[in-house]
Amino acid sequence: MPEISSRAVATPESPIRKLAPFADAAKARGLTVYHLNIGQPDVEAPVEFWQAIKDINDPIVAYTNSAGNQSLREAAVQHYRAKGINIELNQLFITTAGSEAIIFAMLACLNEGDEVIIPEPMYANYIGFAAIAGVKVVPITTRIEDNYALPSADEFARQITSRTKAILICNPNNPTGTVYGQAQLDGLQDLAIKHDLFIFADEVYHEFNYTGQPVPSVLNLPGLDRHVVAIDSVSKKFSLCGARVGFFICRNPEVYGSAIKFAQARLSPPAIEQVGVEAALRSTPRSYFEGMKDEYMKRRDLLVSTLRGLNGVVVPEVDGAFYAMVRLPIDDCDRFCKWLLEEFSHDGKTLMLAPGTGFYETDGLGKDEVRIAYVYRCEELATALELLVRALAVYPGRTCEQALAAR
Repeated sequence: MPEISSRAVATPESPIRKLAPFADAAKARGLTVYHLNIGQPDVEAPVEFWQAIKDINDPIVAYTNSAGNQSLREAAVQHYRAKGINIELNQLFITTAGSEAIIFAMLACLNEGDEVIIPEPMYANYIGFAAIAGVKVVPITTRIEDNYALPSADEFARQITSRTKAILICNPNNPTGTVYGQAQLDGLQDLAIKHDLFIFADEVYHEFNYTGQPVPSVLNLPGLDRHVVAIDSVSKKFSLCGARVGFFICRNPEVYGSAIKFAQARLSPPAIEQVGVEAALRSTPRSYFEGMKDEYMKRRDLLVSTLRGLNGVVVPEVDGAFYAMVRLPIDDCDRFCKWLLEEFSHDGKTLMLAPGTGFYETDGLGKDEVRIAYVYRCEELATALELLVRALAVYPGRTCEQALAAR
């Protein structure tokens, strides 16, 4: 029997999705499952998106340009310029969501066997993307006690070898909710120049920032035009996860031209959704983003106030995105998350979390952590968090006997 590829073997299951069959089975038993495992916003997408979709009258859904519709790219350029990020039309193209943009960046900039340094815990799919590209992920561990702060430039430098070609960051961070400030990015700027490295920056969560200070973009770091690839998407900012429209942004013409060849090989990004996204970029009022940010700050505050202070539970500062990596008094997060779906319920309800181990490349880390996506409105989120408290009180593998009396 022919063997599958080593690339397939190296690609891990998603910690966000691998427990879906257990959630489906729980629902089949009649349980309500609160999905705190996945970053699926419940805020409604802009009406401008839907109106543009309804107004389409072309009877044929045709291929678009491999770089995406020029009118959408022009709208995106204006969107970034309004945010103080000055780019040109020939420095941005449309991808099938941010995921494809990250894969294209790796394929365009890195050879098989090259290394990319990524702070962990990291967005789990970075590991899968690297496996697809034949790239080695070199993790640099951040700690919950330090609020998952970005390591210093010296710590990054100690991870650099002759095979290191890039650093990948997510800011604001998925899964930790950490926001990296200007000082941290300045340190990466110096590293990139000194060691001739690429910096890939996943900036999908820029609108989800609760610090009161702007989130700096790597695109505004001086002297790095040939080093930086920025990735963005409408999945979160417009609550359009299923639209699969993202942006590859790079001022290096050689990298841009190389990535476009991969875009041509996959033909084109989604056609219908591009029309709606263009309308959303051009016409969505600022109040949409302000209202969205206020809503998620309330949810963040509810999560922190509910869990912080419980015996054995550690909740770091959460300054952005809509996730929190939380340490729980449990023996094994994979076992715990499966147990929630198979054996625990209260009043006909249970919840689904993402095991922390899947967000680490280093074996053995994250076993007592989970990622919580606070993507429910406060009333529902309160119910889901109450379920978590009750579950921890009766979980047979809990490691803190005094903790978590059910309320």
